Amino acid sequence: MAGLTHCKGGLGHSKDATAPAPVGELVPSSFLAAVVDALDLGPPVVISPSLSGMYSLPFLTARGSQLRGYVPVAPICTDKISAADYARVKTSALIVYGDQDPMGQTSFEHLKQLPNHRVLVMEGAGHPCYLDKPEEWHAGLLGFLQGLA
Repeated sequence: MAGLTHCKGGLGHSKDATAPAPVGELVPSSFLAAVVDALDLGPPVVISPSLSGMYSLPFLTARGSQLRGYVPVAPICTDKISAADYARVKTSALIVYGDQDPMGQTSFEHLKQLPNHRVLVMEGAGHPCYLDKPEEWHAGLLGFLQGLA
């Protein structure tokens, strides 16, 4: 367990944890790669709402990325990834956002460059669309995950 606490903040030490990058800046892809390796997960599906985009997007677009699937939910930092980097991603993605969330539309404008994506727009939902429309969120996510099998 000691190796795991080195890898992630928390476990009673959150106030002492140092973020790998300032909020709004991309975190090196090696950060999530180390977490996945330490947990021996194999190729994961990453669900990435809001601020977590600063972690997930570099991991998604890294050369040789081994994500099984990617579910961005109006993440930040989508404008920091080039069109060429989005275009070479082979991972299947389910782009999710609420139609009442301006950040969702903004992130979609960049994420739609992912070549293998589906879109779930939740009508009447805001930024935490999965909280506003949990049944729709679960149905959409389950359908996407079943399609990966």
